[in-house]
Amino acid sequence: MGKREIKRWREREIASEREKERERERERGEREREREREREREREGEREREREREGEREREREREREREREREREGVKESEREQERGRERERERERERERERERERERESEREREKEGESERERGRERERKREEREREREREREREREREREGKR
Repeated sequence: MGKREIKRWREREIASEREKERERERERGEREREREREREREREGEREREREREGEREREREREREREREREREGVKESEREQERGRERERERERERERERERERERESEREREKEGESERERGRERERKREEREREREREREREREREREGKR
C-alpha cells in the first residue's frame, strides 16, 4: 500500500470510530430518556394510588357521618358522642401522620432518583472528557506522522 492508500485507510478508520462513538452516544441518550419515562410512569402510578387512597378516606368519612346521623336518631347520650368525636379526631390525626409519612417516603425516593440521575450525568461527562482526550492524542499522532513524512522527504 502506498502512502495515499494508508492515509485513506487511516481516515476511514477514524471516520468509522467517530461513527461508532456517535452511535454509542445516541444509544446512551435513548436509554436515559427511557429511564426518565419509566420514572414518570412510577410517579404517575403513585399519584393514582394517592387519589385512590383519598377517595377511600372520603368514603370512610361519609360512612362515619352516616353512623353519626344514625346515633343521633337513636338519641345517644352527649358524652358518648363527645368520646366518639375525640376518637375520631385521634383517628384523623393518625391518618394525617400516615399521609405525612407517605409524603416523606415520596420525597426520599425522589431524592434518590435525582442522586442517581446526577451520578449518571457525571459518568457521561467523564466519558466525554476521555473521548476528547483520545481524539487529541490521535491528532498529535497524525501530526507526528506528517512530521516524519516531511523529514523523510528531505
